Amino acid sequence: MLEFEGRGLRRIRVLRPPQMSSWTRDIAGQQALASTPPATELRIASYNIHKAVGRDRRFDPDRIIEVIRQIDADVVALQEADQRFGERAGLLDLGRLERRTGLKPVPVQSAWQGHGWHGNVVLFRDGAVTATRQLVLPGVEPRGALIADLTVCGAPIRVVAAHLGLLRHSRSRQVETLIAASKPADGRPIFLMGDLNEWRVGKKSSLHGLAPKFGPLQAAIPSFPARFPIWALDRIVAYPAETITQVQLHDTDLSRLASDHLPIKAVVHLPGEDRQAH
Repeated sequence: MLEFEGRGLRRIRVLRPPQMSSWTRDIAGQQALASTPPATELRIASYNIHKAVGRDRRFDPDRIIEVIRQIDADVVALQEADQRFGERAGLLDLGRLERRTGLKPVPVQSAWQGHGWHGNVVLFRDGAVTATRQLVLPGVEPRGALIADLTVCGAPIRVVAAHLGLLRHSRSRQVETLIAASKPADGRPIFLMGDLNEWRVGKKSSLHGLAPKFGPLQAAIPSFPARFPIWALDRIVAYPAETITQVQLHDTDLSRLASDHLPIKAVVHLPGEDRQAH
């Protein structure tokens, strides 16, 4: 942070442009992974699509689909993919999305017309859904999370897609709920991803309750606002943490225009059969 003080003016603080747009596991961590049985590599991503309204205030779902195509992930968690009020209708053409990207949504049960649960959608390809659970999260605002057990590229995983609240106290309670609900019986890796609305790291963060099991919590990549990302609101963490080897911002001209958030993506190495998470 830079500080300037002019004559007759109070001190003005100017934020430096963010320097961190990617995180990679250190050499020791990579060597530890290399000593384990051969792993399956997946690419996963999280993207708050802002109801398909871009920085130019235009509703354009096709731009969102094109950004998702650019990301080229095996699993994608979307937030704000449905209208928030009224019929809560889904905002994307799912048929066009599948034709363009090969991704299809995890089905949910809802009385509304939406694609997902409280705006959370999980997309996947080359796999199958084996179980789902829809959570109502505690707090002042109506928030939810979608838990999906998937087999992707032959590997079993659990995806927890969430959009946490704006109030810090609510977020802390929501994290506790997610931890309690996310542990699978079969030891498959867990990937928690979404707009977690928390930019702090360390003990002051409402995500601190995820430590020490979930990580890498230090991989806080600024993703909001899209034009000049300062706050690391969007996160991807895993249990066990070492399954994530890289986290990166998806920063293109189109992604800076299509939504007010930039997508984040991660490279995942899933453990061999004899090295389970629990």
